Amino acid sequence: MFEKLEKLKNQYEELCARMARPEVYSDAAAFAACDREAREIAPIVEAYRAYSAACDDMDAALELGDEEEYRAAKAEREAREDEIRLLLLPKDPNDGKNVIMEIRGGVGGEEGMLFAADLFRMYSMYAERKGWRVDVANASETELGGFKEISFVVEGEGAWSRLKFEAGGHRVQRVPVTESGGRIHTSAATVAVLPEIGEVEFRLDPNDLKIDTYRSSGAGGQHVNKTESAIRITHLPTGTVVECQDERSQYKNKDRAMQILRARLYEAEQEKQRASVAQERRSQIGSGDRSERIRTYNFPQNRVTDHRLSGEGRSFNIASIMDGDLDALIDALVTADQAARLAEQNETGLPPGGRCHGLGRDG
Repeated sequence: MFEKLEKLKNQYEELCARMARPEVYSDAAAFAACDREAREIAPIVEAYRAYSAACDDMDAALELGDEEEYRAAKAEREAREDEIRLLLLPKDPNDGKNVIMEIRGGVGGEEGMLFAADLFRMYSMYAERKGWRVDVANASETELGGFKEISFVVEGEGAWSRLKFEAGGHRVQRVPVTESGGRIHTSAATVAVLPEIGEVEFRLDPNDLKIDTYRSSGAGGQHVNKTESAIRITHLPTGTVVECQDERSQYKNKDRAMQILRARLYEAEQEKQRASVAQERRSQIGSGDRSERIRTYNFPQNRVTDHRLSGEGRSFNIASIMDGDLDALIDALVTADQAARLAEQNETGLPPGGRCHGLGRDG
C-alpha cells in the first residue's frame, strides 16, 4: 500500500511539473487532461502527505518525551489513515452518469399507484434541490392521479452516486384516500434505478429490434395529440419492451426509448455478473433488487425507516422526506456502504498502531 501511495504522490508531482511547462500550458487540451488527472488523485496525495507529517510529529514527540504532543499527532495520523482507506476504495464507474428511474405501483391497487406518484414527486423535489433536471419519458396515469408506471431521466452531476441507493421495494402504511372507514392500509411501489448507458458502452443490433409507433395517450386513454409520435421498441432476443410517449417529437421519443432499453439490457447483464458473486452482492448496500424491501413510510407514526440502516439512525421525519429532503438519509446509506466495503478489505497496507512504519522509518 505504501508503494501505491508513493507512486501516486510521484505521479501527482510529475503532472504538476508537466502543467508548468510552456508547451503544455499553451496547449488547452493537453493542460486540461493533466489537470483532470491531477485533481482526481490530489485528495489521496494530500491525505498521504498529512499522514506522513503526523508520523514525523509522533517520532519527534517520542524523542522529546512529550506525551501530549504524541497523543495529538497519533490522533491526527489515525484520522488521516481512515481518510486514506476511504479514498482508496474502488470508485463506482457509474458515479458520474445520469440516472434512469422507473417507479411502478405494487401491492395495494389504486393506493399503491398513488404512492408511486408520491415517490415521483419526492424524487422530483430532491432533484430540484440538487439542481438536476428531470425528464419524463413515459407515464401510465390512473384516473385518481396515481401511476401504474412512470419512467424518467435525472440529469445532473452526482445523480447516480446519490440515487443508486433508492432501488428496491418501498412500503407505505397510511389511511388511503379511497378508504372511508379510516383504516390503515399497507401498500407498496417498486423503484428501479439504472445508469444512463451510451452507445459505445452497450451496442444494440438493429436486427434485434422491433420498432412501432402509436398515438400518445393520457389518463383514461384520452389522446393528447393526433400524431403517432409515441414509440414502442421491443428487443426480440429478450422480449424487453420500452415505450416512450412524453415528447411530441417521434425522433426524441425514439432516442429516449433506445436510451432506456440500453440501460435495462446493460443492467440485466450486470445482474448476471453480480449473481455469480453472491457473497459480494449480499454485502453491498442497494444492490438494485426490486424484490428487496428497503424502506417503510409510516404516516401515522410520522417516520420513514430504512431497513438497511441500524440503530437510531435508521428513522427520519416523513414530512421532510416526502418533500424531497433526502440528503440525511442518503448520507447515512453512503456511510453504511463505505463501512461495509472497508470491512471487506483483507489488507490495508497501513500500520495498525504504535510507531509509524513504512517510508524511511524503522519498525
